[in-house]
Amino acid sequence: MRTAFAIIFSMWSLLCTAQSKPLQMTVSKTGKADFTQIQDALNAIPAGNQLPVVIHVKKGVYREVVTVDASKKNIHLKGEDAEHTIIIFNNHAGTKLPNGDTLNTWTCASVFVYADGFTATDITFANDAGFTAGQAVAIRVEGNRCAFRNCRFIGNQDVLFLSGSGVKHYFENCYIEGTTDFIFGAATAFFNRCHIHSKKNSHVTAASTNSIIPYGFVFESCKLTADSNLNKVSLGRPWSPTASVTYLNCWMDQHIIPEGWNNWRNPANESTARFAEFNSTGPGGKKDQRFSWTKQLTTADTALYAQQKVLYPWTPFSK
Repeated sequence: MRTAFAIIFSMWSLLCTAQSKPLQMTVSKTGKADFTQIQDALNAIPAGNQLPVVIHVKKGVYREVVTVDASKKNIHLKGEDAEHTIIIFNNHAGTKLPNGDTLNTWTCASVFVYADGFTATDITFANDAGFTAGQAVAIRVEGNRCAFRNCRFIGNQDVLFLSGSGVKHYFENCYIEGTTDFIFGAATAFFNRCHIHSKKNSHVTAASTNSIIPYGFVFESCKLTADSNLNKVSLGRPWSPTASVTYLNCWMDQHIIPEGWNNWRNPANESTARFAEFNSTGPGGKKDQRFSWTKQLTTADTALYAQQKVLYPWTPFSK
């Protein structure tokens, strides 16, 4: 099937190139489709392909580990709707593989994105290893200029791993749910109108921004909520000393601690971490009680954190 599809793909590529249209593929658990598993669709794309490819994923639960190879750029994974189009697996750090390897933070994801130009819309990325499993990543994104719209990221510890140093990502109208450090990594990422939900008294972010990278995680007009029994959640702690996290115009419920942030049990991080807020509102937006080593931005400062500036020269969803 794969050989036959490769021939069709080659002919299809020529036609789509002539018509300036992206290639189209379909995945479905039931009914007519090109493939029944997402990974099979990705495997059918030739290595080195530069043409845009849209993979339409029909509603269903896809229990598989998915890897988007670095040689396969410009892929759009397009679900029917996020609530019912789900990629899920139960990998977690410490799991022993048949070959003797042990999974760790970098290898325990349900989905791995190594390619540049990856886009996902209307899909849930999940890890159901469990509340006590420890590190269990839903998606690890290493490629550059990856964008997500109307997606859900569900898990517990270490859900959304943006692991590439200085690469840029964009999240719009997404739902992100977890327990500890569930948005973490070294990338630059802009979160626009996202809903961030905590399920444990712990930390929302754990950025590891390199000192030479101007922006880490920037949250614009986001909503932070939590399970009803929580009251000790920080906005973030520095996985690396120069971590950068900024919240702009975000509504925060009462689970966010008055001090706002955490130094990861190391006072030295207070002089290097780049933690900032502007116009935090809601029961948890107590800017007058924040730690003195964090920054409250002025209106003039916010121009430095505009989406166009953070992601320059990239404009997500521009096509």
